[in-house]
Amino acid sequence: QVRLVESGGGLVQAGGSLRLSCAASGRSISSHTMGWFRQTPGKEREFVASIMWTGGGTHYADSVKGRFSISRDNAGNMLYLQMNSLEVEDTAVYYCGIDPIPWNSDESLAAEGVGSWGQGTQVTVSS
Repeated sequence: QVRLVESGGGLVQAGGSLRLSCAASGRSISSHTMGWFRQTPGKEREFVASIMWTGGGTHYADSVKGRFSISRDNAGNMLYLQMNSLEVEDTAVYYCGIDPIPWNSDESLAAEGVGSWGQGTQVTVSS
């Protein structure tokens, strides 16, 4: 199966920006919807953003709309999450995930539908 590796997390002050990357290997992700999710201790893994395999359909959690932007580079087998105007509440471990169903007509991606996860990257936002 595809291997996903996140990077780009770190410590940033509130109001700052961070760009997360997810590198895929083992197979092409071009035919799969991809997503970013985050998780804090004691909480369920939360949907953040997704991008359809066509590249045209993007969806965002209400909490990050207007601040985060998801994108993909199929040629480089990469997924990105640009995070701006970061808030303390954004602190979490961020994971990228792939929809195992190719050419899925569902534009978004729920955690329950993810087939493979990366190891996660920690994002900490300080006040």
